[in-house]
Amino acid sequence: MIRIDAHQHFWQYSPATHDWITPEMAVLQRHYLPEDLAGNLKKAGFTGCVAVQAAQTEAETEFLLNLAVEYFFIKGVVGWVDLRADDARERLAYFAQNPLFKGVRHVVQDEPDNLFLIQPAFLRGIALLQPLGLTYDILIFPRHLPVATQFVVQFPEQKFVLDHLAKPFIKKGELQPWAENLKKLASYPNVSAKLSGLVTEADWANWQPQDLSPYLDIALEAFGPERLMIGSDWPVCRLAGEYEAVMQVVVDFVTALSPDEQAAILGNNAVQFYNLKM
Repeated sequence: MIRIDAHQHFWQYSPATHDWITPEMAVLQRHYLPEDLAGNLKKAGFTGCVAVQAAQTEAETEFLLNLAVEYFFIKGVVGWVDLRADDARERLAYFAQNPLFKGVRHVVQDEPDNLFLIQPAFLRGIALLQPLGLTYDILIFPRHLPVATQFVVQFPEQKFVLDHLAKPFIKKGELQPWAENLKKLASYPNVSAKLSGLVTEADWANWQPQDLSPYLDIALEAFGPERLMIGSDWPVCRLAGEYEAVMQVVVDFVTALSPDEQAAILGNNAVQFYNLKM
C-alpha cells in the first residue's frame, strides 16, 4: 500500500520569518528539515510526503523545491506565489516548469479581511491555476467556511483541498455551525479535505483520540473516503503529540472502512489529487 503524508512542513527557523511561532510553541523554535522527518515516515509506514509552505515568500517555494530534488520521499511541493500580483501568471508559469511544484497555498486564516478569498485580485490569481494543472490548498478558520463555499463555486474545474478541516473548535467540543458549513463546502465535488492539524485544535496536553472522532466522522460523511487524505501537519503537530501517535489516530479511524477506502485516504487520494510520481 502506498502511504502518503499529504501535509507537512520544513523550515530553517528564524524569529522574523516565523513570527507566528509564539513562546508557548518553543518546541517549534528550531530547524525542521527532511532528515528530521525521514525516520518518522519510515517508522509509521509512510512512503512519502507533500511539503507545504509555511512562509509567504517565493524563497520558501524555492527552498522546498530544492529539498524535494534532494530527498526522494518528498513527492510534491505546495508553495506560495502572490496570486494578487500583476505578474502572477508569469511567476506561476515559472514554478510550474518544475514537475515537483504541485500547487499553491495562501495563509488566508491570518488575513484581516474575512472576505479575502473572494477579493477580485485573488480570484484573478486563482483562475490561473487550473490551466497549469495546479491545485489550491484552502487554509481557513471555521468562520471562513461560508465564504469558502462562495469561493469554490466560481471555479468548478479547479482542484481544491481544505487544510485541517478548517480547524474546528475541538478543545471546546463545538460541532456547529462548523459541521453544517463543512457539509455545504463538501457538496462541491472538486473540493477535497485533509485529515490533518486536528490534535493542535484539541487540548494539547490532554487530548484523546475519541476527542477527534466526532470531527472525523463528520468529515467522512461530508466528503466520503474518495476525497479525504491523511496529513500529519508535522512539525506543528509536535505541540500536541509526536508523529506516529498523531498519524495513528487517522490510521485507526479508517480501519472500519474497506481496504480500498483505507488505501484511498492513506495515500491514493493524495497521489491522484497532487498528481504525484511514485
